[in-house]
Amino acid sequence: MGSLFLVATPIGNLEDITLRALRTLREVRLLAAEDTRQTRKLLSHFDIHTPLISYHEHNKLTRLDEILSRLAEGDVALVSDAGTPGLNDPGYELVRAVVSAGCRVCPVPGPSAALAALVASGLPTDQFVFLGYLPRRQAERRRALGPLAGEGRTLLAFEVPHRLRRALQDLEEILGGERPVAVCRELTKMHETILRCTLREARIHFQETDPRGEFTLVIGGAPAGAVSARAGARSTADAAAGRWPEEVVRAALAEELAEGLSRSEAARKVAAASGWERRQVYRLAVEER
Repeated sequence: MGSLFLVATPIGNLEDITLRALRTLREVRLLAAEDTRQTRKLLSHFDIHTPLISYHEHNKLTRLDEILSRLAEGDVALVSDAGTPGLNDPGYELVRAVVSAGCRVCPVPGPSAALAALVASGLPTDQFVFLGYLPRRQAERRRALGPLAGEGRTLLAFEVPHRLRRALQDLEEILGGERPVAVCRELTKMHETILRCTLREARIHFQETDPRGEFTLVIGGAPAGAVSARAGARSTADAAAGRWPEEVVRAALAEELAEGLSRSEAARKVAAASGWERRQVYRLAVEER
């Protein structure tokens, strides 16, 4: 029975690949890649000719049996688009299936955008919370950020360029504009930049500058003994009652109204999910319009 190797690959600079990673990619019988086109570029650069199949979010369940059967014949390596596989990509299900099947899982450490950003941020690294990509919809994003308003550990999140401005606005409103942040862009690449400032300053900067490239946000934790500047006691009370904070309810309403729902329909839908009474939500809906 073969082993599954989790091989970290460069996040930008090809010189960051390790000697062990190169040897592993050459020696395994099969490579499972999140994006075969991207991985082929890497293999071609290093003159590696190992057979390649796709393993991504849309085929991860149908590929499991095939990869498990190939493990019966020899070693298999898993790689992501860039960085460490299994971290914020579909590798988790495969690792769990391989472990359940009694096969060996071997990490081959290397590049990681999250850890590279963290250690370069200048913010505390002893404890942190990794959020992955922030939710796409504003209501969901604000709902996810609400409970983190009083989190004292450093926060890490990925964001794409076309959502960065809206994400920074929500972060400022919920966590507080004076919260320190390192906005890390295109790490290890030619145009690598790290903007160290406050959330308010970051929002203003990207109002004036078009966001381009891949972003990793490293955000300082809440001050000791303090619950976020904006969330405060209201968020704590809402959480204890199992309710969404008001700003999250308003954001959800705005999205439902923008999609064409009537005030009544939007209020009913948001009330059912938020823990608020329908009449309270309807009153906010009237204010939104």
